[in-house]
Amino acid sequence: MLLSAAMSQKSGEKQINIQQKPPVVVVLGHVDHGKSSILDYIRESNIVEKEAGGITQHIGAYGIEYNAKKITFIDTPGHEAFGAMRARGAKVADIAILVVAADDGVKNQTKEAIKHINKAKLPFIVAINKMDLPIIDVEKVKRELLQNDVKIESMGGEVPSVEVSAKTGKNIDDLLELILLIAEMEGIKGVIDGPAEGVVIETRMDPQRGSTATLLIRGGVLKKDDIVATPSTFGKVKVLEDFKGGPIDEAGLSAPVTVIGFDSVPRIGENWKCFTSAKSAKEYIDKEKINKEPKIISTIEPGKKVLNLILKADVLGSLEAVEGVLSDLPQENIVLRILKSEVGEINESDVRLGISSNAKIIGFRVKTNKLADSLITREKIKAMNFEVIYELVQKIRQLMEKSLEAKTVRNDLGKAKALAIFRTEKNRQIVGAKIIEGEIKKGALIEVQRIVGEEEQIIGKGKIVNLQINEKNVDKLAKGGQCGILYEGDAKVQEGDILIVYQKETKKGDL
Repeated sequence: MLLSAAMSQKSGEKQINIQQKPPVVVVLGHVDHGKSSILDYIRESNIVEKEAGGITQHIGAYGIEYNAKKITFIDTPGHEAFGAMRARGAKVADIAILVVAADDGVKNQTKEAIKHINKAKLPFIVAINKMDLPIIDVEKVKRELLQNDVKIESMGGEVPSVEVSAKTGKNIDDLLELILLIAEMEGIKGVIDGPAEGVVIETRMDPQRGSTATLLIRGGVLKKDDIVATPSTFGKVKVLEDFKGGPIDEAGLSAPVTVIGFDSVPRIGENWKCFTSAKSAKEYIDKEKINKEPKIISTIEPGKKVLNLILKADVLGSLEAVEGVLSDLPQENIVLRILKSEVGEINESDVRLGISSNAKIIGFRVKTNKLADSLITREKIKAMNFEVIYELVQKIRQLMEKSLEAKTVRNDLGKAKALAIFRTEKNRQIVGAKIIEGEIKKGALIEVQRIVGEEEQIIGKGKIVNLQINEKNVDKLAKGGQCGILYEGDAKVQEGDILIVYQKETKKGDL
């Protein structure tokens, strides 16, 4: 529908055609909460004019039609890639979907996704997924979201939510209707006149076809033979394909398309524009920025742990994307330091540097040459290669967490008051006690607190070897109950002492 076919401030000025455009939606959240499953269900159920063999290629985005209206989904590997696009100042999406699993709640990656959504100032929907599971806690999810400043409508807030199942398709239609409603309320529009422009959302070097890029159109109409440039490269649109891999002559607002014809692989997240000549396109290229853009080598503060990396990728576009997603990982507790970042296969030089600097060798869509492979086998080290960006990011997360020291956390359970001492041996006693706070458990630790003079002091420590009620063994007892405690420790308990009961838990390092 044409919302404003002619917007002209003065007589004689060229009219600007502004049209309501299909919303561009990005799906973000924790890696195990079902982002890809939701996208797969939507794609399989709503792709218009399906081909007999399905979509012939994956181009990082696709369009659907629901209730006679179009929606474009950016199929990024998660908030990391979305962040890499946004870091270049690109307006990527119009609406975000934050996916949270009903059985798991808000995780660290969920919190990071919320930050990205807020920074991009996107309207968003919370999709509480996995509603088909037998054990879920939706109220817990809502409370945890509230703790992270996301107040959904059912709790008196303004953020819409929908409870879905990517497995059964439950309420997926409601999710799509919400997207269209928000698009209408937000008045998402685009200019259809003038040179086409948009964002680079995926790049690769195709061995047969050359530099290949997935472009999202945010304004104008892109046509075959148009001259296109980004701040890093330019070219003529020799091949133009829709998201299903079919050849087309032109594409309009919000369409994701494959373009072949760039002189070199553009960078993910760059803005692109159409120009009337190759000369003007070349002038748009920011050579100074390309040459001087820094690598991701984090500032290392004294006392901080460091994880050294060597990165190798198939093309510059891939390398830049990997650097971008890694820079977005939390580095408060451990810093990522990239010692080497190059295009090309993993070679002997990379392995020797990895050995000497204790660096992890990470390859993205590259091979390891024979000399390097022999050295890796001989030195018993590991070079990791990935085809999917989010798998690479997850592995780096694991390596970072593994490098962090595990923390021992004390968890206070309750308190008991010693009422009587029934037996005393070398370092053991049977103590009659009443639970005055919380609960106590068999196997838990004890601090013995006693009033000395006018002060409460911890005079020793021990543990609960066994618990009994009426000569029957029990595992735990709550406030108000009386029991016999088989206590073992370095201090003798006296009547009137307070036994502070607690547990110690070892937690792995957390980013």
